[in-house]
Amino acid sequence: MCPMPSAESTQASVHEPDPVRPTKEDEVAAAGSELFGGPIGRRALLGTSWWTPVRVIALVAIGMFALGLVQKAPCYNGAWFFGASSQYTHACYSDIPHLYQGRGFIDGLVPYFDKLPGDMQYLEYPVLTGVFMEVASWLTPGGGSVQDQQQWYWMVNAGMLMVCAAVIAVCVTRTHARRPWDGLLVALAPAFALTATINWDLLAVALTAAAMLMWSRGRSLAFGVLLGLATAAKLYPFLLLGPLLVLCWRAGKWREYGTALAGAAVAWLVVNVPVMVFAFDGWSKFYTFSQERGVDFGSFWLVLAQNSDNPLSTDTVNTLALLLMLLCSGAVAALTLAAPRRPRFAQLAFLIVAAFILTNKVYSPQYVLWLVPLAVLARPKWRDLLIWQACEVAYFLGIWMYLAYTTSGDAHKGLPTDGYHWVIGLHLLGTLYLCVMVVRDILMPDRDPVRRHGADDPSGGVLDGAKDVFVLGPAAHPSRHTAQFAGPPVEWGTGRETGSSL
Repeated sequence: MCPMPSAESTQASVHEPDPVRPTKEDEVAAAGSELFGGPIGRRALLGTSWWTPVRVIALVAIGMFALGLVQKAPCYNGAWFFGASSQYTHACYSDIPHLYQGRGFIDGLVPYFDKLPGDMQYLEYPVLTGVFMEVASWLTPGGGSVQDQQQWYWMVNAGMLMVCAAVIAVCVTRTHARRPWDGLLVALAPAFALTATINWDLLAVALTAAAMLMWSRGRSLAFGVLLGLATAAKLYPFLLLGPLLVLCWRAGKWREYGTALAGAAVAWLVVNVPVMVFAFDGWSKFYTFSQERGVDFGSFWLVLAQNSDNPLSTDTVNTLALLLMLLCSGAVAALTLAAPRRPRFAQLAFLIVAAFILTNKVYSPQYVLWLVPLAVLARPKWRDLLIWQACEVAYFLGIWMYLAYTTSGDAHKGLPTDGYHWVIGLHLLGTLYLCVMVVRDILMPDRDPVRRHGADDPSGGVLDGAKDVFVLGPAAHPSRHTAQFAGPPVEWGTGRETGSSL
């Protein structure tokens, strides 16, 4: 018979570690907190108020989203509708009001099934995003002028996208249970607020953030279903299945990966097959458009093309971009299997999506939304994220000033081509900088802000604390940098901190 546990041992075994306080470990967060009374004290009563981290961060995210709407006011009041370049000089462009008319929603055309007038015969978005756009058109009042309806359509979409923004902030806040305040990095990200209503990317980002939360809770099937739905809204989320495969290979978690993969495939098929069967030409437009689209804004391919007397053909760029992406994927896989400790899932998710962005032939300014939640989960360090965000804000302003320059005729108001190339380079360098910091954390786990307190992989679900079954190179050896940082040592691979009672 097992002895009855004592009160002391019972209390120790059920004790949960205190949440990590950013103002205690991050100098930038501590300095910023002076605006609100300074770092939290050791006698503060946490978790005893209605103002929990989740609620505070959700409200901050909604507030920042509202500021982003205010930033679009000059366009809402006329720049979308009058003047060729005013929507660019005010940096408030959005696809939403333009596509309400340009993709037939104002005329009641059904996406994918009804042909559109003009060069774009069908809606060039994935099916779930098309559904989102169609639902917004149903909620848009039909009376008034075309401008009135476009304004209403943008407002309806803004309301729906605001819900997505709140979901993203909440999911990131809850993914790392001991680090809820990291969600503020999402809520306060300036590029997030500036680009939130340019397009419909927040739908896919919200589904991906929810999928990451489900994986962190060990719910493989729910993760797969949500990721499949996210891929039905935007192509990039399926990239997360690649690094997850290698992580599960290293940890021997084949069953969980198979469940996630099956859930993703079924969810994607449920959304896509009905349209694929009954309107194949419309369904396939997104894929053919992506393939046939030439080199476009924001990519290093554009810099090369605009500085070359003999630019590469679209087919050649497609091939080279694919090869570069495969090379990056191979590097991520090698890093996963050879790192001294199995990388965290969020770290690899960020790296693979960043690789896609860096090698792609187009970088629209709203693509930064794909990276924000993943970057916060991968490296919740205020300094590094603010450096990256500054680069992205510079690119956000640069692309609109460049478009103002190209659409203002002989006046040439805005940023010339050479200047635009510099802001493209700044965007690329900012993203590469954050990638380098994440890779450094992987190679030296004790520099990882998440792991320095003894955690293994809070967003890893079944991978958290799991033993390795397949490794390469130095993977079996502990980090040589442990002594540089304070904090409890962790016996990674056993799922517990040294000296803790479980």
